[in-house]
Amino acid sequence: MKNRDIYMKTLLEFKDKNIIKIVTGIRRCGKSTLLKLFTNKLLEDGVPQENIIQMNFESMQFSDINNYTALYNEVKSRIASGARTYIILDEVQMVPRWEKAVNSFQVDFDTDIYITGSNAYLLSSELSTLLSGRYVEIKMLPLSFKEFLDFNTFDQNVSIDERFQTYLKYGGMPAVSEYGLNEQRINDMLDGVYSTVILKDVLYRSNIGDQAMLQKIVLFLADNIGNITSPNSISNVLVQEGDIDERKRRKNPASRTVENYILSLQNAFIFYGIRRYDIKGKLYLKTLGKYYIVDTGIRNMLLGYRDMDRGHILENIVFFELLRRGYKVSIGKVYEKEIDFIAEKPDEKVYYQVTETMLGEDVRKRELAPLQDIHDNYEKVVLSMDSSFIKSYEGIRIKNIVDFLLED
Repeated sequence: MKNRDIYMKTLLEFKDKNIIKIVTGIRRCGKSTLLKLFTNKLLEDGVPQENIIQMNFESMQFSDINNYTALYNEVKSRIASGARTYIILDEVQMVPRWEKAVNSFQVDFDTDIYITGSNAYLLSSELSTLLSGRYVEIKMLPLSFKEFLDFNTFDQNVSIDERFQTYLKYGGMPAVSEYGLNEQRINDMLDGVYSTVILKDVLYRSNIGDQAMLQKIVLFLADNIGNITSPNSISNVLVQEGDIDERKRRKNPASRTVENYILSLQNAFIFYGIRRYDIKGKLYLKTLGKYYIVDTGIRNMLLGYRDMDRGHILENIVFFELLRRGYKVSIGKVYEKEIDFIAEKPDEKVYYQVTETMLGEDVRKRELAPLQDIHDNYEKVVLSMDSSFIKSYEGIRIKNIVDFLLED
């Protein structure tokens, strides 16, 4: 099992703190493996095996634990006497009202609790109220490019750019490394992951009655990563293609239906939405955001491999890298121009433009113009696939995307 240092470090920082650790993310992104590695670390540090309670609720071993009372009683029977017990619950959302049992564990026993889940339903308003201020969410994503290089083996003569193209093609699901970069097997694996997510984390958790329409919306969003869009614009396309009846649309606005479907896909961590921020007006705009897909491999499996929208694929990669690095990310609007990303931390702000190349004069002017219209002192960066000795234009930094992804 390969370590995921960024997430392990966070778990260890919160270890033995009186706060529930909740690891969320799309299925098969490595949550269960992370907690197995964490368990190994506990054992290495001298925690007795009997002081660690592990349950994976996708295993038939725990199928009889089907309510919070049964969960509480099972854990209670295994609590260590006179010492702290580490409780590790995998895919706990399978147990109805699980949060009531977890809340009691904290009240009744000396415990340190770790939870994983593959649906944002896990952090519903009811849970947030019950555990208010007593949990931290650790948002896990598929492999970064740097992690991808660590997980996969390449011949020495394969260049870093070729390895990056492989990453763009197959994505960052950890299981990719198990198939020796075999295209057919990877596609089969990704199809299995996607189908499971749709079945267990979208259809099962949501009141979605039209699976065919759901698939249409998935394909539309996947095909339009990085494009400004909205539920209303998607519903207009579905009406034009005959997927939504115009008469029904007047009675029950299609945009509301589409919005509910998109929310379910976001709750399952397949797509991530991003809002637009008016830099001059200093406010978030209510309409017209963007959506990015959690893994380019899943996108390519759905749409087929193609190279015509590399700019948006690169944008997708950069968006998730910024999330991994702990930034709050939004789209910037300055006058009528667009900034791809505003990346913010409490003490830091960086503006990013992402493009495949800066070599053409027109492209260079187009990419630089929005950043030149921002008159503040925060860092401004253009990321591209170019390898150039030119490192800045009028104070705007120029970076190669691969170099950016490999930064410490």
